[in-house]
Amino acid sequence: MAQRAVIKAEIRTTLGSKDALRLRDKGKLPAIVYGHKKEPVAISFDVHGFVEDLHHGHRLFDTDMGGKTETLLVKDIQYDYLGKNVIHADMVRVDLGETVKVKVSIELRGTSKGSHEGGIIDEHLDHLEIECKVVNIPDVIPIVVKDLDVGDSIHAGDVELPAGAKLLTDPKALLLTCHLVAAAKTTEEAEEEMPAGPEVITEKPAEEEGGEE
Repeated sequence: MAQRAVIKAEIRTTLGSKDALRLRDKGKLPAIVYGHKKEPVAISFDVHGFVEDLHHGHRLFDTDMGGKTETLLVKDIQYDYLGKNVIHADMVRVDLGETVKVKVSIELRGTSKGSHEGGIIDEHLDHLEIECKVVNIPDVIPIVVKDLDVGDSIHAGDVELPAGAKLLTDPKALLLTCHLVAAAKTTEEAEEEMPAGPEVITEKPAEEEGGEE
């Protein structure tokens, strides 16, 4: 069952980029709440605590908004241009009995067989989109990689999902591959593989140009 974190939010009465910047300077995160055929509500809350909860896999929040508590699901997170800091969140109202579509991070577990042969794992996707009950949203989706050998791959459809969850990501989508690390070539090897340059025809010496008189 998905655990719910608790955050206390403040309803925003002023909007715009300047107001959002002012909030961020104070350690607050601007967010928007929508869903259940209610009017969207602009809120803000402590960004540090929220990011910590995200890192612990929380996606559901019991949120106190002006004395009224609602259960909210994180729908989208926006980052700055460096992809480092969270600058905005979209959150949707949910009931605990409803089914929702969510993106859940994957977590690799175990040491791959291929790593013992010098292989490494490339991660092509870091999440899966699934449909499940709100109360059953997993913190992460674990993928055991101990049998992954060099040349092997794992696709979305190969992953075992929690009971009751439905895969929305394309089952053919590539998640992981295991391959050997290409050895660095020496300067001599690189030069040997370089194509030969065109033959350069030099001007003949003057005594050869005249021939016999």
